[in-house]
Amino acid sequence: MEHKFLGQSQITSRKELFWVAMCSIAYLVLSTLLVGYKSDQLFLVCLFNVLYFLSPSTRRFILGFFIFIVFWIIFDYMKAIPNYWVNDIHIKDLYTTEKSLFGIMDNGTVLTPNEYADKHTSTLLDVATGFFYINWMPVPLLFALYLFGKDKMIFLQFALSFLFVNLVGFIVYYLFPAAPPWYVKEYGFEIHYQTPGNTAGLARFDTYFGVHLFSALYAKSSNVFAAMPSLHSAYPVVVLFYGLKRQLGWINVFFFIFMTGIWFSAVYSGHHYVMDVIAGVLCAVTGLFIFQKILLRQARFRNFLLRYRAAISSH
Repeated sequence: MEHKFLGQSQITSRKELFWVAMCSIAYLVLSTLLVGYKSDQLFLVCLFNVLYFLSPSTRRFILGFFIFIVFWIIFDYMKAIPNYWVNDIHIKDLYTTEKSLFGIMDNGTVLTPNEYADKHTSTLLDVATGFFYINWMPVPLLFALYLFGKDKMIFLQFALSFLFVNLVGFIVYYLFPAAPPWYVKEYGFEIHYQTPGNTAGLARFDTYFGVHLFSALYAKSSNVFAAMPSLHSAYPVVVLFYGLKRQLGWINVFFFIFMTGIWFSAVYSGHHYVMDVIAGVLCAVTGLFIFQKILLRQARFRNFLLRYRAAISSH
């Protein structure tokens, strides 16, 4: 027996309603058990249900962007098993290696690029790097929205590449727990496992505008010992790759500027070493290579993409 839901023209079966409801409840229960209940989780469930049942077009939209929801859930669940439970935290070795590879001489003292930037800040750079860094996720999502409207197959490849690059990065997090530069400044080389997130140099952006933008974001940090690779530095590489693939012209110039701006901001703000940025870029390149050269050459995976595209396309 079937019925209409919220006035949509597409018929929704009771079986479908049942399974969406069960999955929603299961997600909320599991989240509460693993990482504790948060209002973000309830908002995510409500958003998915509303868009899934509101209309055929909103259903196609949320099914497409469900890939990004999977990324968010995995990132959130990383709080359940901190990477320092799996391997030792790297602090001093990273600091000394960074200084030996990229050290800058300043008044007779060798400084890491982060330390040098911290001594030579400017309001212009504080504001510019803040704007670059706050768009680490909005730019990829806006680009995904553009692709969703223009080319759903490229959209799926972009979204799944984004997810895959994150999974590669998450694996490295657990293989190589790493403290960020600001940790050395605040705590030295001692390990404090329950260290909260820190805005570091981005605090100057908040102070300049009288807001708590970055302080609110970093209060939700899953694990401060996940500085390598810098996935902030990986995302714009994925965006630029698919921008070039779509031959977007001058927009790719913007993507290139955005990418280099993110890289500079990561170091200037004290959130990442240059080595973290390089690792992030390598993570993106590795993930894209595996996705493009291995996964896309598998017939089963291509068939999966075709079925997925049919599910999010108008008929």
